[in-house]
Amino acid sequence: MGPGEVVAVLGESGVGKSTLLNALAGLEPLETGVVSVQGTVVSALSEGDCAHWRRAHLGFVFQAFHVLPHLNVAANVALPLLLTGQPDDGRVADMLDRVGLGGFGPREPRTLSGGQLQRVALARALVHRPLLVLADEPTGNLDAATGERIIHVLTTEARTQGAALIMVTHSAAAAAAADRVLRLTPTGLHAVDEAGA
Repeated sequence: MGPGEVVAVLGESGVGKSTLLNALAGLEPLETGVVSVQGTVVSALSEGDCAHWRRAHLGFVFQAFHVLPHLNVAANVALPLLLTGQPDDGRVADMLDRVGLGGFGPREPRTLSGGQLQRVALARALVHRPLLVLADEPTGNLDAATGERIIHVLTTEARTQGAALIMVTHSAAAAAAADRVLRLTPTGLHAVDEAGA
């Protein structure tokens, strides 16, 4: 897949969609094959080098959010920028605005709804302009209107920044926003035709 391309991965529960994302991120070892992102063979990196690569080049929207409870919203979103030595409060505020959380920076995660936490996770994944964004059910905890807004932000940011975006989803609206749709089955990944077969 190329820069700015959006791919949606569909599949039944338990087929391994989250495992696929973890393997692409270098969080789980591969049994076969390789993961290569713009010339870097991620699957061949040492654990430490892979962690550094993820920090600089990967945005991950986890299904379980992984928002740090001891940091406020702004600090959670700023974390990738701080880890790469590029603190930028303006970019953090802009990203919070883009996901509909303008003014939420000082709030503590425990005061947020599940949908708001999902948007914090999305802002954190995009704020450092990664090469690759992996999103695990990015609209899973959102109402339809907010879900559409998030998919618009996610796909627009990926395309604007030239980031490749892979999202696993059950959402027809999310899949419709993708350039390509793949279905994961026990036998592998398969292209989905326009009729959704």
